[in-house]
Amino acid sequence: MARYSGPVCRLCRREGMKLFLKGERCYTEKCSFERRAYPPGQHGQGRRGKVSEFGRQLREKQKVKRMYGLQEKQFRAYFRLAAKRGGASGENLLTLLERRLDNVVFRMGLASSRADARTLVRHNHMLINGHKCNIPSAIVKLGDAVELRQKSTELNRVIEAMESVDRRGVPAWLTVDRKALKAVISTLPARADITMPIEERLIVELYSK
Repeated sequence: MARYSGPVCRLCRREGMKLFLKGERCYTEKCSFERRAYPPGQHGQGRRGKVSEFGRQLREKQKVKRMYGLQEKQFRAYFRLAAKRGGASGENLLTLLERRLDNVVFRMGLASSRADARTLVRHNHMLINGHKCNIPSAIVKLGDAVELRQKSTELNRVIEAMESVDRRGVPAWLTVDRKALKAVISTLPARADITMPIEERLIVELYSK
C-alpha cells in the first residue's frame, strides 16, 4: 500500500502542532516545528485567512490520519467500522486506532515513533500471545500479550526507545513488564487515555456529509 515517504516535519508544521512523528528529535531543539511553527511553503508565513468549518473538519481528519500514519482508504474503513458500533462514533474511531498493533508497540515504549513501531512489526520482531504477527494494522483484544521476540531484545533501536519511554509515559490500559519487554492489554483504551488535542466530533461531521 502507498505510504507517505517525504519529510514528516512539514506535516507537523502544516497541522500547526507537534505530531511526534520523528521520535526523540521532537523533544530537542532540532525539532523543525520549534524553529518554524508555520505552514511549509513559500506562502506559509503569510497564511492568515479565516478557516471555514469544512476546513477545520478537514484539518482535524488529516491531523489524526498523519498521527497514526494512515492513508485515506484505511482511515475511512476505520470510520465505517467505528460508526457500526454502539456509542459515539468519534470515540470508537480513536479507540480502534489505539488498538492497532503498531500503536501498541509504540505505546509500550519499544519504538520512538509509530513509524519505527511499524518497522518492528513488519520485520517480524513482535509476537501476540506467543505467535508471530507482522501486520501493523492487527487489532489487539482484551487480555492479549504483546512482546518482543527473544532474538530481537538486543536491538539498539529498542534499547534506546526504552531508555526514554518515561518522557512519553505508558497508558493505563497497558500493563508493561520492562524486563521481559512485554505488555498485556489489561483494559481496552478509553477516550480519556488519548491525551493529544483531538476534536473527533469534526471528523464525524466531515464523514457524515
